Amino acid sequence: MLSLLQILLLILDIVWFFIIAHVIMSWLINFQVLNLHQQLVGQIWYMLQRILEPLYGPLRRILPNLGGIDLTPLAALIAVYALRIIIQNNIPMFY
Repeated sequence: MLSLLQILLLILDIVWFFIIAHVIMSWLINFQVLNLHQQLVGQIWYMLQRILEPLYGPLRRILPNLGGIDLTPLAALIAVYALRIIIQNNIPMFY
């Protein structure tokens, strides 16, 4: 059971990394540092979109629409961090 919780923590770490990479890429694309017409940039961007949309979709339905500001990645980061805290606090119970 402990190894399953550690695997879940690893998956949450990977999701955390993907969200951070998605946020940084969105800033770089909006400030025109990166161009989506470049093949590699476009592939990475659309891969991150496809991976994170199942996580962002339900959060976007819950969060209010603030116009041009998307707080979904922030809410996703908070949710991932909260799950990590819950799992880490319950790991000693399985020893």
